[in-house]
Amino acid sequence: MAYQFWQKMGLFRHGNMDASNYALGIFESHMAKVGWDAPNVAGKTFLEMGPGDSVATAIITYAYGGKAILVDSGFYAKSEPQAYQALVEVLAARGLRVPSLADVANIEDLLEACNGQYITTGLGGWEEIPSESVDLIFSQAVLEHVRRKEFFATQRECFRVMKPDAVASHRVDLRDHLGGGLNNLRFSERVWESDFFTKSGFYTNRIQMNQMIRAFEDAGFRADIVDVRRWPELPIPRKKLDTAFADIPDEELTVSGFEVLLYPKKGVSRLAGQTAVA
Repeated sequence: MAYQFWQKMGLFRHGNMDASNYALGIFESHMAKVGWDAPNVAGKTFLEMGPGDSVATAIITYAYGGKAILVDSGFYAKSEPQAYQALVEVLAARGLRVPSLADVANIEDLLEACNGQYITTGLGGWEEIPSESVDLIFSQAVLEHVRRKEFFATQRECFRVMKPDAVASHRVDLRDHLGGGLNNLRFSERVWESDFFTKSGFYTNRIQMNQMIRAFEDAGFRADIVDVRRWPELPIPRKKLDTAFADIPDEELTVSGFEVLLYPKKGVSRLAGQTAVA
């Protein structure tokens, strides 16, 4: 059933990016992490992975003088232009340029007014983005939702489209999306990676922090971990873990999330690779 139906029913939501203050706060938090301020945005191309319920980042980036590419696995954004009125008013109050919503009839018009691009075909859609064309990639609790079998290829695409001096900023949430613990580690890979689970609203790829860092590095990045969040103790009895996770030490399993900056290494081929996450 269409995601928009579940969204209206209040059962599933892909983030809170349709809330103007939240969207602006996320944008500014990633800017701060990479050490940029407003003047750094002018003329830059931003790429947001998993924009979720809105194309707010396209409006925000336009307001600051840049352009945005939004990449998602499906069309989840609110398409009524008036849904973005509050954000436009906040940006206008700051004296920034904003699109006139009176002049747009649909989301396509809005994106055109903001010089934004919204790609909704997942990994296959990355081919629409030219190599070495992006200055900053960011994501907010998104990487854990990338299909495990597509994770490395996705990172190679990130590497391919980034300029040599670009940076990526990611906030990763390793908690399950069932109860905020590690209940997702109860299931075998065969079951968890089945279509039933991967197409559910609570799928996570179960890639642990150290594995994810290795994947980043193998994809061509230098990784700088800037924050690690932990549970004080393992949030699930070890006897309930699937055997695939039984030997992972507590030190790794108690990581509930982390933030990382990625920088393209020099001298690494930009051709996409096919290696999967071990």
